[in-house]
Amino acid sequence: MCNRDAGRAEAVVTVANPDGLHARPAATFVQAAAGFRSRVRVGRDGRWADAKSLLAVLSLAISQGTTVEIVAEGEDAEEAVRALTALVAAAPDQAMGET
Repeated sequence: MCNRDAGRAEAVVTVANPDGLHARPAATFVQAAAGFRSRVRVGRDGRWADAKSLLAVLSLAISQGTTVEIVAEGEDAEEAVRALTALVAAAPDQAMGET
């Protein structure tokens, strides 16, 4: 689900990767987020992190099955949320750099 206002978009998604957003999958996620001009955050259970910071994303300890919220604010917010949601929801061999 993707909600959007002018310059802001958000979505709630469940993590599909068996490794969650740890190590390589987290690095892939952060690298993708860094490619957008918008400010991008990821959150779970009321805790938020800068989606462009590997250490911040890792600090959330996001495991498989965790529901996360992705929020972007800026000129490419909708595109950022759409791309990052697809990464998180995809099977590991399809999107997160896993084999």
